[in-house]
Amino acid sequence: MAFNFNEQSDRRHSDSVKWNKYAENVLPMWVADMDFPTAPCVLEALHERVEQGIFGYGAAPDDLFDVVIGHLKQRYQWEVKPEWIIPLPGVVSGLNLAVRAFSAPDERSLAPSPIYPPFYKAAELAGRSQQKIPLVLKEGRWVMDLEAVESGMRGDEALLMLCNPQNPGGTVYRREELMAQLAFAERHDLIVCSDEIHSELILEPGLAHIPFASLNDRAAQHSVTFISPSKTWNIAGLGASLAIIPNPELRRRFAMARMGIVPNVDVLALTAATAAWRDGEPWRQALIAHLQKQRSRLCNAINAIPGLRVVPPEATYLAWVDASALPVNDPWHHFLQHGLAFSPGKEFGDSRFVRINFACTEATLTEAIARMQRAVEACGL
Repeated sequence: MAFNFNEQSDRRHSDSVKWNKYAENVLPMWVADMDFPTAPCVLEALHERVEQGIFGYGAAPDDLFDVVIGHLKQRYQWEVKPEWIIPLPGVVSGLNLAVRAFSAPDERSLAPSPIYPPFYKAAELAGRSQQKIPLVLKEGRWVMDLEAVESGMRGDEALLMLCNPQNPGGTVYRREELMAQLAFAERHDLIVCSDEIHSELILEPGLAHIPFASLNDRAAQHSVTFISPSKTWNIAGLGASLAIIPNPELRRRFAMARMGIVPNVDVLALTAATAAWRDGEPWRQALIAHLQKQRSRLCNAINAIPGLRVVPPEATYLAWVDASALPVNDPWHHFLQHGLAFSPGKEFGDSRFVRINFACTEATLTEAIARMQRAVEACGL
């Protein structure tokens, strides 16, 4: 079956947060929300569930667990048991629960910087402090500089928060890098919280996602992993994610932190997640091919524009663009004035950058590139 990722949907006149935040003359390329309808198999499953007409309290179906367990074993050779899985209405709630469950008020977490903003917020909202681990550009990849924080460890650290693949840098961590992260966590007696929401969006040929908990039993017993079909199949508005926690004591602490605060997952979200993981692979493969073309077009264009530089992301549909050479105080605001709404780098930890979402049609990307060129020309470059 052929899938068309170049048919523009009218999201401006819908409930879309992405398309309604800015004026109509602004192209929205900020939040991680694709401009494509979800896979037909997901739509069919939702239609079938809606036709039942009853939406009382529902539990996660056994079919979802069976599908996910089979998927993780087939794709990553990771054998997961049903009792390890806790459904959640979103990965962000999981990040917040992890901070509360696995650190005390006088303990702190560690997280890479730059990073997806809820990593910072999770510590802030829980009243915990957080140590930033700098990301550095090494051989064309954004990687964590664990050595930079090693000597400053104080003994009050409890949690290492990872993002694999990395957002916003797009890095797919290699096994040796994950093993180094595990060794660091073991040296400092840290629980590892691994956000793997972009794991199905590997763009670089020859690379493969490796779940942190699949490294060995030590990694499994000292970690919580978050996965979701939301980014890959564009169903974030439905809110279905899973926490995978092999260690029973960590699982108990996590469940206790969640109790009475975080609701169960919506029945339609469970339906969509099951269909995506069970039947959505052909659509996902077509999506990856489209995103690879978009990535090449965007990165080649950016690196040809004076004052801008980008490392092609190995995964995700998000480009982390270095605009530090532009003669402007705020690159995000400058691009906004020229009709482009990117994600401000300041929210991720570096105001010299912007993050660009290229999960759009070819026509949208063509217009975005033209506006970027005009915006930079207006700087006199």
